[in-house]
Amino acid sequence: MRLATAVIPIALLCTDVAHAGPFRVLLQGNDRLAILAKDGSTEWSMPWGAIHDIHVLANDHLMVQRGATEVVEIDPTSKKVVWAYDAQMSNGNQGRPVEVHSFQPLADGGVMIAESGPGRIIEVDRQGRLTKELRLKIDKQQTHHDTRLARKLASGNYLVCHEGDGAVREYDGRRGNVVWEYSVPLFGRQPRDGHGPEAFGNQAFAAVHLKNGNTLIATGNGHSVLEVAPDKTVVWKLGQRDLPGIVLAWVTTLEVLPNGNYVVGNCHAGPGQPLLVEIEPKTKRVVWRFDRYDDFGNAVSNSELLDVAGQVVR
Repeated sequence: MRLATAVIPIALLCTDVAHAGPFRVLLQGNDRLAILAKDGSTEWSMPWGAIHDIHVLANDHLMVQRGATEVVEIDPTSKKVVWAYDAQMSNGNQGRPVEVHSFQPLADGGVMIAESGPGRIIEVDRQGRLTKELRLKIDKQQTHHDTRLARKLASGNYLVCHEGDGAVREYDGRRGNVVWEYSVPLFGRQPRDGHGPEAFGNQAFAAVHLKNGNTLIATGNGHSVLEVAPDKTVVWKLGQRDLPGIVLAWVTTLEVLPNGNYVVGNCHAGPGQPLLVEIEPKTKRVVWRFDRYDDFGNAVSNSELLDVAGQVVR
């Protein structure tokens, strides 16, 4: 990706680096999109509002949301939007509430979009034409909370986080039936309002399938990451204060690196806390931490590691 290089380097903080890192990072915070080099300097940036999802395409363009209802593609060289899809104005949504919190570029060139409000997963081509529609199971319907991250799997199924329901559901890609469902537990605690470390709930943000068949879940305001077996047994848990000197708040993104380590998004954690943490899961050892609160603020909800050798699951 040929992007303009900024002139002010800002160091990343690393602890116990056991591999060739740190990483280049794409993220949004403090009203800008940015790509940071391995030394922490800003390779590229542009003004941009809050997001919940982001992807880098094969042509190095960025796919990101704009406002509550649009999915757009940005050419980073020109910093211009070269494609846009407005869910509010398309495919039967005119006049009804809708929000988009997740989307995914597909191998056939189309785009999968999770629509909160209408309660559906759709796929559209680049002309905005509906090519597939799948209705979602939502128990506590509320436009802002119906979904968070959703992904189409290699199997053709869809793995969807339902924030308001506190649940993760996998849907059959052909008929839309729920084939697996997990309700995120409160572990005997009472919910508490808020977004920071003081809050508590089970508002699941992200989920990925692991090679061993288990599912890794970021519990949002549950301040934790859970590994859940197909029989719904919790076989591993990263708790709010399991990492020395780190407090987890709204746990958002999950990336599984080729070496098996997890990179966890830590949103709304406040000053002095990292926005991203890489851990070795067996030992819960912190391998790398991304401390950029002063630059990107308290609401970095999504990011993507760039130029990682091998396949990353996210």
